[in-house]
Amino acid sequence: QVQLVESGGGLVQPGGSLRLSCLASRSMFRFSAMGWHRQAPGKQRELVASITSGGATTYVDSVKGRFTISRDVVKNTVYLQMNSLRPDDTAIYYCNKAQIPYNAWGPGTQVTVSL
Repeated sequence: QVQLVESGGGLVQPGGSLRLSCLASRSMFRFSAMGWHRQAPGKQRELVASITSGGATTYVDSVKGRFTISRDVVKNTVYLQMNSLRPDDTAIYYCNKAQIPYNAWGPGTQVTVSL
């Protein structure tokens, strides 16, 4: 079972930026599309960005133009660059495969956007 560990979250003011990282315990990017998911309080977890093994990216409408997903295959790491953050981006962010079957979920990293 691959272990996933997210990092890089924190408290940021509206309009600010954060870069999230997700380290996988072993390579899983060659054959699997990877994604960043988030879960806000009282809401279901949603996929906000994904990247295929070929490098193609997709985004949910609410983050298009603000978030950028990327990956480093050698480092087994997936990144999420988040710019122009808004209060409604507040959530716990997780990385995992972009579709089922998922690996075991990591602890996530909290992102809070507030004055």
